[in-house]
Amino acid sequence: MAKKKILLMSDDLRMHSGVATVSKDIVFETLNEYDWVQIGGAISHPEKGKIVDMSKGLEKDFGIKDGYLRIYPVDGYGNEDILREVMTIEKPDAILHYTDPRFWIWFYNMESEIRREIPIFYYNIWDDLPDPQYNTNYYKSSDLLMGISKQTYGINKRLLPNYEDWQITYVPHGISNRRFHKVEDDDTSLLDFEAKHGIADKKFKILYSNRNIRRKQPGDVLLAYKYFMDELTPEQRRDCVLIYHCSPVDDNGTDLPRVHRHLCPEYDVCFTYQTDGRPFEDKEMNLLFNSADVYINLASNEGFGLGSAEALTVGTPIIVNVTGGLQDQCGFKKDGKFLTPDDYVELGTNHDGKYKEHGEWVFPVYPSNRSLQGSPMTPYIWDDRCMPEDAAEQLRKLYDMDREERKRLGSLGTEFCKENLMTSQAMGQRFIDSMNGAFDNWKPQPKYYMEAV
Repeated sequence: MAKKKILLMSDDLRMHSGVATVSKDIVFETLNEYDWVQIGGAISHPEKGKIVDMSKGLEKDFGIKDGYLRIYPVDGYGNEDILREVMTIEKPDAILHYTDPRFWIWFYNMESEIRREIPIFYYNIWDDLPDPQYNTNYYKSSDLLMGISKQTYGINKRLLPNYEDWQITYVPHGISNRRFHKVEDDDTSLLDFEAKHGIADKKFKILYSNRNIRRKQPGDVLLAYKYFMDELTPEQRRDCVLIYHCSPVDDNGTDLPRVHRHLCPEYDVCFTYQTDGRPFEDKEMNLLFNSADVYINLASNEGFGLGSAEALTVGTPIIVNVTGGLQDQCGFKKDGKFLTPDDYVELGTNHDGKYKEHGEWVFPVYPSNRSLQGSPMTPYIWDDRCMPEDAAEQLRKLYDMDREERKRLGSLGTEFCKENLMTSQAMGQRFIDSMNGAFDNWKPQPKYYMEAV
């Protein structure tokens, strides 16, 4: 039987953004089940207007026989004319789109036209409550909603109570072991990497791998580091370093080197930003996460948090603000059992700490205050702020452990990710199950005609 063909609309899967990385894993983990076409977006795509056929390299590079993958590079995320042209050429059986719904308004305006012929699937996430009623019509424009976080699954269920079970599923991000895996401490490549970046002599390495933008709170991470270091002796401080893997200066964030110089110049901070602007390759990213003793994310809004999931995959414990999709990685428990997606339909979010029991691999920091932020396009969303002092306390707990104990806790996090769908293989299978369920149940939208009365 011929494979179904899926048209994916997202960041070009050859790029280095989080959306691109996940897009690549979705495609590569399901190529044995589906043929794939992508309208691959970038801000100013250097290959705009070309057709890139990657099918021939799939067997050589990934051992995938009879795989079909074509990319149509575009600026931004394309438009109506590009989509119609690609659909005419490729004749897909469904469209899957991914990322913020505001990027797809032109697409939603076409939903009636499209859904008369093929279904629309949406891999969606929302960072926080209150339930975004302003997204309801976007959600209704899709036949299948695959929620990336348990919180998002709950939002989808509450806003679309009439949708059937097959139309709303839980499909968390999964991390590929092709990119992230445990490396032993004495591995030559790891030792060389640490020497290159001047962190080889550090016994306690704290990693921030995130964007330098306001909602990620990179300044609060530096404050937490300062408060933690203030309590150590001069000898102990020499063993520690905070590693920033992000752009040091960003108009959407701050000037981190200056913040460091002004607030705690005597404490070591390492910036891994490449002077030539080249992003880290997969091997370098894996070594970066393996070098860390703890990963930290204090974002006040976070859809999922790929970095903390990547850290757990290599066995590095995490400190996270309890908000959004970061909750999925905390392993919160109710009556001794992990919270399920259906628990979040009623719960909404656990950012107020209703359930405090959690996995040993995570050192959670609960928000101390909450404000209602917004914009004309997204009128309201909670901004969950935690105290840097609270994060500093969690850093001290990890510092006071020996390295073997930290590794033991990290390994528990690795097993948790394997058992709770956060591997790329599990994500691929969840996509297959969800999309095949939609193909089995979907019915074309009726055609409407206007008649003179």
